[in-house]
Amino acid sequence: MLYLIGTGLGNEKDLTLNALEAIKNADFVYLENYTSFLNFKVKDLEKLTGKEIIVADRNLVENTDEIVENAEESNVAFLVIGDVFSATTHADIFLRAKKRDIQCKVFHNSSILTAVGDTGLSLYKFGRTASIPFENDNIKTSYNIMEENGKMHTLILLDLKPDENKYMGFKDGLNYLIKNGFDAGRNVIVCAALGTNNATIKYGKAIDLLNCNIDVYPQCIIIPGELHFMEEDFLKLYKNF
Repeated sequence: MLYLIGTGLGNEKDLTLNALEAIKNADFVYLENYTSFLNFKVKDLEKLTGKEIIVADRNLVENTDEIVENAEESNVAFLVIGDVFSATTHADIFLRAKKRDIQCKVFHNSSILTAVGDTGLSLYKFGRTASIPFENDNIKTSYNIMEENGKMHTLILLDLKPDENKYMGFKDGLNYLIKNGFDAGRNVIVCAALGTNNATIKYGKAIDLLNCNIDVYPQCIIIPGELHFMEEDFLKLYKNF
């Protein structure tokens, strides 16, 4: 049995009760550590679950069959920051398990794709999600996606490399957009550490937000599209900074 478990965006206590029960019944527990910022200590998760946690890097998950091979004979829990199939998909390991006729069960949790609702923007009005990589000098894909979304809202995820403790900040993201032709006088939303006690949301002109400092991660940018009056009222809550 392979359990694919979302840990949510906050600390280890964001696990659902069903997920916690599955972990306690597992013979092996893996925690992937390369797709997002981990907002809890591994030892705290071990204390909560009573299990030894195997920290899994990208190579172990994507380039070896250790996890699925163990799941053929044992119960294996594979933990993913956020939700299992959200911003970064783990469909590959699910499909590999299915090809071996391994039973799989998914435990969902919150992700950045739903937590952006904290801004007051309607989730139904978001277009395609974009992402800005660290090496972006000759890349316009993220900017083009925003343009193609038109009147829809655009969530822009910022690159990260947790194994190197490297996280892109919103200023680098805004500068990338401005460099590619974005109007610095246009209103944008900056979010950081959503789903945690340190969650931060700021709303205003891009040029003004560049003067702000936010030191919690991960961070993302939202380019609002056409706003409903209720969305406008909600965003006023985040305009003073």
